[in-house]
Amino acid sequence: MGVQRLLRGLLKRTKDSGSPPSVKHQIDLRKLGRALEYSIQNPQLFLQALLHRSYLETLDEDSAESNERLEFLGDSVLNLIVSEYVYHRYPEAEEGELTKIRSRLVNRKALTAYARQLNLWDFMLVSSSAAQSVGRGSDTILADAFEALIAAVYLDGDYEAVRRFIQHQIEEALQTGLITTEDENFKSRLLEYAQANGFGVPRYVVLTEHGPDHDRTFTVEVYVGNRASGTGVGKNKKDAEQAAAEQAVEMLGAAHEVNASRQL
Repeated sequence: MGVQRLLRGLLKRTKDSGSPPSVKHQIDLRKLGRALEYSIQNPQLFLQALLHRSYLETLDEDSAESNERLEFLGDSVLNLIVSEYVYHRYPEAEEGELTKIRSRLVNRKALTAYARQLNLWDFMLVSSSAAQSVGRGSDTILADAFEALIAAVYLDGDYEAVRRFIQHQIEEALQTGLITTEDENFKSRLLEYAQANGFGVPRYVVLTEHGPDHDRTFTVEVYVGNRASGTGVGKNKKDAEQAAAEQAVEMLGAAHEVNASRQL
């Protein structure tokens, strides 16, 4: 198996090296297991989960794989488990509110928070250029690696093991205030972003109004500069504007991270 040969090669390369390499070539699996509070059975899965695509350029192993396939699986597992978690934790919440809460627990900001509370960067296999991206594109790298790690726990253990792992990360992050399920003032955040980047004040435009006077639904689009940056729906203009601002904040934040990661 290519990953098995890669693992042996990484361990041997570290042992034979006379001086610390500029690119990290080893993962301390015992330390990782303690951080995850999980007993690792298949080291190869976790090696792949923490192997960023930039690291492949440093290897001679053609069959080695980055963590992108595991990230794909982990994303689906995460959404299922968080949906179940939110469903049981908020028995009085309606569908729309459940969707909002789930979004706050699985968005890129939350994924990065989970990764940071595990000190996941200490275990990442990345190229030198990616290693220098801490504070820039590192949020994207960490968020993706956390999803890949979820897949590794799921495949290495079972559904119950990964459910416990995810719920523990959520509850710890909630308790320490790293994430929140409460409403945020996204209009204020978007205003700060727009003014800090020279775009002026965001402009909100009502696209449609539907329904009778006592039960209307508004669709609002927000423009940052001259670009449409988010669309939101709500039972009043205020809620629709907040939803549009939230989408814009997430989209502009993701675009910033992608642009930063492309510089690696």
